[in-house]
Amino acid sequence: MQATATSRPAAEAALKKKLTQRNAFQPVDTTLTPDSPFPALVDYWLADLDLENRIAPATRFNYERDMERLVLPAFRGYSLREIGVARCDALLKQLGQESYSAAKRARTVLRQSFALAVRHEVLVRNPIDNVSRLHKPKRTPTALSATEVNAIRAVIKAWEQSSGTSGPNPDGQLGQIVEVMLGTSARIGEVLAIRRRELDLTTTPATLRICGTVISERGVGTYRQEHLKTDRSNRVVALPSFTAEALRRRLAIMADHSLDALVFRSREGTPLTTANVRRQLRKVLGAAAIEGVSPHMFRRTVATVINEQASLNLASELLGHTDPKVTIEHYIRRNEQVNPLTAELLDQAFARDDD
Repeated sequence: MQATATSRPAAEAALKKKLTQRNAFQPVDTTLTPDSPFPALVDYWLADLDLENRIAPATRFNYERDMERLVLPAFRGYSLREIGVARCDALLKQLGQESYSAAKRARTVLRQSFALAVRHEVLVRNPIDNVSRLHKPKRTPTALSATEVNAIRAVIKAWEQSSGTSGPNPDGQLGQIVEVMLGTSARIGEVLAIRRRELDLTTTPATLRICGTVISERGVGTYRQEHLKTDRSNRVVALPSFTAEALRRRLAIMADHSLDALVFRSREGTPLTTANVRRQLRKVLGAAAIEGVSPHMFRRTVATVINEQASLNLASELLGHTDPKVTIEHYIRRNEQVNPLTAELLDQAFARDDD
């Protein structure tokens, strides 16, 4: 370290100042420093994600999108040393007023990118470690009743049997997809990834192995991904009779009899996109004035039924969750009805003796 000035005391003072401001760490990438602009860290972080190659392409795409839409508009003009706890806290609070989900996603990409800067000794601390906690709004999971499920079935059946039906699925696929979701609790991407080889309709009950999902990736297209979110997500599910029958009808009209043939696919034989199935479901149900029904609602409906009829652990196992807390927080509708056994017990304890 060197410093120059007009006098020896001034030079010593300047040298001491430089020493106090010197970064004691040695960055792995010498092109990135505390004075680097924030977009440089973003590029560095995304490149590191690509180098590690440990996250799914869809997750990588979502991280980049969230950084571009939620964070960069606010931090593009700042250097790394200028972005501290206060600026991060203010941004997350602003986003939180509009959407808890947006604030949570912004916090995730900020934490990861700054964590990389700390690990590579560009920064001394991660400002996200000290921001205030995000407060998640209370939300009760919604689920469908048996009456609502049957109404949805009837609407889809009428649409599929009507003359002049438009859209890519005129052969009963939409209704069959719904039956599979109702009988398995599978995510829409998992349903669209089912191949012949995952089905065994000869046993009683019939079974389905859930081991893949369909994703759409920018620049690549829509394809079947060979793995799920976690190892626990890989599971073999016994099928109720209505789901097994829907799948038998589907297999009966399939021209491709190879084991790797997708059970649900487009007219061209390519995987259906989850977005198109959601859009088709909204369109069909919306025409019958049924709003707010998404594929994920069928998953919550199944979880609620299994929890009420059996147990939380069984519902969690069916959904492929590693922690039952996730199941009860996000998927199970609260039952407000208290067991009427309480009335009998209280009668036995406190019944009036009027004699």
